[in-house]
Amino acid sequence: MISAIANGLSNSTLANIAQNTTASVSIETTLKSIGRPGFILIDNDISPATKKYAAAKEFLYQATCLAIYLAVITPVFKKGAFTLAKKTFFKNKPEFAKFKNALEYLDYHNLASKSLTNRRASLSKDHSVDKFMHNGLREELINKETPEKYPLIKGTIELGSLIGSVLGLAIFAPQISHYTIHPMLRALGMEKKELSQKEPKNNVKLDKKA
Repeated sequence: MISAIANGLSNSTLANIAQNTTASVSIETTLKSIGRPGFILIDNDISPATKKYAAAKEFLYQATCLAIYLAVITPVFKKGAFTLAKKTFFKNKPEFAKFKNALEYLDYHNLASKSLTNRRASLSKDHSVDKFMHNGLREELINKETPEKYPLIKGTIELGSLIGSVLGLAIFAPQISHYTIHPMLRALGMEKKELSQKEPKNNVKLDKKA
């Protein structure tokens, strides 16, 4: 079964589709942050004040979800997928042993996707003299016209990113944004802070005639 999973994750078609997970989610969420408020603002059945508030709230919600996704969810799930696969499912796969972590692999993959001339120029400008010196990675980048890109690792990392996007945007980001949107709306003067205590009612005494 592990072999079947490995073949699936290293499939070039899957890798090409999955490698744009972050970009696809980012574009989709950005379009939502523009489109949804826009449709609210052109709705003539809503009062101007309500439209302004609803559009601002929707924009802040989408923008907050995107920020949380890019800053927290995507890095965590990418790193986690690599670490989990390296220690469990694919611990005997030699390609995983070549890289220390997901970030190092992604840096390597980014360079491997460039031309040989650009790779050599990038590495010569990098002041980290020990970068990719282990496991023959630097030789791959400098000497080979088409370096190995290790599609199994790429597929594993992007699968983690895909899972993170589903869980993050459906569960985590909405919960976190719930606690951040209202303070931002209050800062913009579009929402009043709720009183912690109810204002006491004025006691009106009625004179009763005997």
